[in-house]
Amino acid sequence: MPRAARIALLFACLLWAVSFVATKVALESTPPLLVVSLRLVISALCFLSFLVKGRPGRLESPRILAQLFGLSLLGTGMHYGLQTIGLQYTTATNASLFAVTGPITILLLSAVVLKERISFQKALGVAVAVVGVLVVMGRGTLSGFDFGTHAYGDLMVLASIVMWGMFTVFGKRLTDELGAMRVTAMATAMGAVWMLPVGWLESRSRSFSLVEITAETWMAIAFLGVGCSFLATLLYFSALERTESQKVGVYMYTIPPMTAAFAALMLGEVISANLIVGSLLVISGVALAEWAPKK
Repeated sequence: MPRAARIALLFACLLWAVSFVATKVALESTPPLLVVSLRLVISALCFLSFLVKGRPGRLESPRILAQLFGLSLLGTGMHYGLQTIGLQYTTATNASLFAVTGPITILLLSAVVLKERISFQKALGVAVAVVGVLVVMGRGTLSGFDFGTHAYGDLMVLASIVMWGMFTVFGKRLTDELGAMRVTAMATAMGAVWMLPVGWLESRSRSFSLVEITAETWMAIAFLGVGCSFLATLLYFSALERTESQKVGVYMYTIPPMTAAFAALMLGEVISANLIVGSLLVISGVALAEWAPKK
């Protein structure tokens, strides 16, 4: 993998690792679908200048527009919406465990759709990274898993993760044709267009007004829009443009260790042996998968 792609992936995962704080802050006072729609509008505005400068006046074919609309459903509104709502009905422990399935979904889908070979080295790398994530969580966290009580939220979070896997695999095919910037910009813009009325209807049903959003919440939503939906997604697809989707997907396993490290540095939580050992396993697993030959 080119060094630039590796750096882009690590920085994207870092932004996503920090995003849980911003999401938690935003949901304290604002309805979830409104949060999603506002973050998408902000990210779409960030993409707008790039979209106009890229190929002004150029209209994509109906086939490509249909694929982009499908990506906007999988990777923007429905993905963020299901995940945000699901987190209100399940625990962070359950959500973290289901997040482990993301790269596995990418691994399997890419083999079917993109004909990327699942080598023993790639499969071993994913397995080692999964073990690393579970070690980072620790026995205490894992013992808190409870599917029966939180089944509704769990299924929503799981569905959102599967959607992200589909977004990655089908986005890879279109990225090879249009480029990372064009794909992410248009998919985000489409997502913002159809998600904004959804957020408005939710806020109206709850008699919630935009003037009720605090400055702190606006800062959190702005970070989610600029840092996560715009910059992190763009970096992720820029790396996807340069290498196999399977190798890109396994980098998602760096998010739990980064989240734990961020909590330790910013929230005063203890850096445990679990975090150190688990992080080393995750790094080893990512390296195994990344260095696997294509054929």
